[in-house]
Amino acid sequence: MPQSPVAIDSKLPWVGTTIFTVMSKLAAECGAINLSQGFPDFQADRSLFDAVHQAMLDGRNQYAPMTGLPELRQAIAAKVQALYGTAYDAESEITVTAGATQALFTAIAAFAGPGDEVIVFAPVYDSYVPAIETVGAKAIYANLRYPDYKPDWNEVRALITPRTRMIIVNTPHNPTGSLLDGADLEALAELTRDTNIVVLGDEVYEHICFEGEHQSLARHPELAARSLIVSSFGKTYHITGWKIGYCYGAAALMAEFRKVHQFNVFTVHAPSQVGLAAFMADHSRHLQLAEFYRQKRDFFRQQLAGTKFELLPSRGTYFQLARYDAISDLPDTEFAQWLTREVGVAVIPVSVFYPDGRDDKVVRFCFAKQESTLAAAGEKLRGI
Repeated sequence: MPQSPVAIDSKLPWVGTTIFTVMSKLAAECGAINLSQGFPDFQADRSLFDAVHQAMLDGRNQYAPMTGLPELRQAIAAKVQALYGTAYDAESEITVTAGATQALFTAIAAFAGPGDEVIVFAPVYDSYVPAIETVGAKAIYANLRYPDYKPDWNEVRALITPRTRMIIVNTPHNPTGSLLDGADLEALAELTRDTNIVVLGDEVYEHICFEGEHQSLARHPELAARSLIVSSFGKTYHITGWKIGYCYGAAALMAEFRKVHQFNVFTVHAPSQVGLAAFMADHSRHLQLAEFYRQKRDFFRQQLAGTKFELLPSRGTYFQLARYDAISDLPDTEFAQWLTREVGVAVIPVSVFYPDGRDDKVVRFCFAKQESTLAAAGEKLRGI
């Protein structure tokens, strides 16, 4: 392959390979148990696969509508209304996307541009800031402070300027497992009142909330009117590799979202949409998800009982944070590598989610695994 003669002025000169890819690759190289990247090591319900297969056999193999198949959008609208009490129009206010990451990027691209500012909360999921900078906007960081990882709304208030175009909130929160509550939604509504700020809600773990009901932006009428909300079939139905999600919001916001969506993805795998629409008819599949993962969380925490890890609260998601300062003085990135190579368990260092690399000596475990996987990891970790 010849060298390229093109002089590249990178839009993202600081971006390398994501930590998730790095740690999963290292885990594979070392034969370590991979509790780093957030995906299950178990299968979804067979009936979902059968439904998709049948859709293929039935000839549902051509382009779906740009916005998503009507039956799937209608199923999403029914679910959202049942859970959060807000009616979204399936025709004008819901769009099926190629995963949550594409939905988030599309929402950012639709509303932020050069000169705009987007407020994010650190530790911040790694796709937000590259999307913001790709469209020429600037990320402004508020802090979720260790150890409870709650927002300081007075800090957020001080960060809002006439250039603030969007605020991104993530609840349940990756990587910390923290939750926004009703008071947080009220504070956010008060801060954005009488502004043109769009709120983007990353709610992909909406069904994995261990303490009360998930406080969706859709529950709050004032916030719902200015929000685009993103969720993920991958997280809900254990099919992260399918990369299918959805976004919903007020019609005026969704119209702008779709202008970008139709030209960066256009539409999403049609047979999978058919299968998902049928699969969603059984509401127990999402209503029982929190208890399913609560049992895995509690089992994993029991595996680490008696170790030198300090387990932080996991109020939602399928992640468990742990402080390791009683084990090592290594920076968290080095500790994660050591744990993978020498102990045989791969984790994610939390400092990578901070713009300044803040290191509280905390790592993230994923417990979306079979009990046998978690037990094997626990045995290794108890040996430290």
